[in-house]
Amino acid sequence: MSNDEKLFYSIGEVAEILQLKAYVLRYWETEFKKLNPQKSFTGQRTYRPKDIQVALTIKKLLYDDKYTIAGALQKLEELEANGGLVAFSGSNVGAATTESKPAEAPAEAVISSSETKPKLDVQKVKDLKTLMEATKNLLKKYNLS
Repeated sequence: MSNDEKLFYSIGEVAEILQLKAYVLRYWETEFKKLNPQKSFTGQRTYRPKDIQVALTIKKLLYDDKYTIAGALQKLEELEANGGLVAFSGSNVGAATTESKPAEAPAEAVISSSETKPKLDVQKVKDLKTLMEATKNLLKKYNLS
């Protein structure tokens, strides 16, 4: 089983994916009941892909969208009710991490002038770029590149 197919992640791995400190995740667990990783028989937190997606969403709401904790709680409820939380897979490691980098295209950019082509989803492009950077950093860190 490769890393992109992992079922469980340690708090250190999740902190690295999100580019946060582990204590931030532990604090969020107290504030956001939806962020509730399982505990192993040794008492260590084991984050499932669903937990990582919740944490990624919380980070985006708090850091990018500048929500308060109360506002983020409410928005998280709305997103879940509307199906806005998608499953995390190891292949999108770092996809929602926040870095202050300029967007590659304006928010309303269109791929082409043709009406039949879909609009470019700028957030997905940013997420993919961040994913690639996070993957490169992990590969360098563990001397896999």
